[in-house]
Amino acid sequence: MIIYIHGFNSSPASHKAQLLLNHFKERGREDEILIPTLSAIPADAIAKLKSLVEQNLSKNIALVGSSLGGYYAIWLAEHYDLSAVLVNPAVKPYELLGDYLGKNINYYSGEEYELRPEHIDQLIALDIERITKPQRYLLMLQTADEVLDYRQAEMKFCSSPQIIEEGGDHSFSTFDRHIDTIIGFFNDSVKPAVSG
Repeated sequence: MIIYIHGFNSSPASHKAQLLLNHFKERGREDEILIPTLSAIPADAIAKLKSLVEQNLSKNIALVGSSLGGYYAIWLAEHYDLSAVLVNPAVKPYELLGDYLGKNINYYSGEEYELRPEHIDQLIALDIERITKPQRYLLMLQTADEVLDYRQAEMKFCSSPQIIEEGGDHSFSTFDRHIDTIIGFFNDSVKPAVSG
């Protein structure tokens, strides 16, 4: 079971989410992927993700997190002993999202919401300072990410398997070429989740 975790101001309609979903649909395995819609409020987003993981503890769960979704995936992987693929992940989103304080509109849904200072504090509370099992992560980066400095993730996950491509962008423009690699990584590394 894969849980795809979208990024800030994104949704299950995002390009990568749909590529993964179609990959599973084409194989008649769409019941093996979950792509939740997440609140822009970090505490609400992580609560929904925790609930989703805990509802599926009997299955082999793996995570794919993009951007802010990668940050959430790190927290979940460390707390539930899960494998995760991190796609251009945010390592310190609390340093970036201060620029978005105030009213925002979700790119996909058109939903309006307000990002407040306490939401930044919620992100800080989710920070994982030390990675306990670097082999549980596959890091996917493109060096021309226009939103995040890819070197932050490269350094934090220096002991993890990595795919680093020159050029590209924040959306990881060649994601479709790596779906089989992602599935292969999970087949080699996924263990049943444990509560925690």
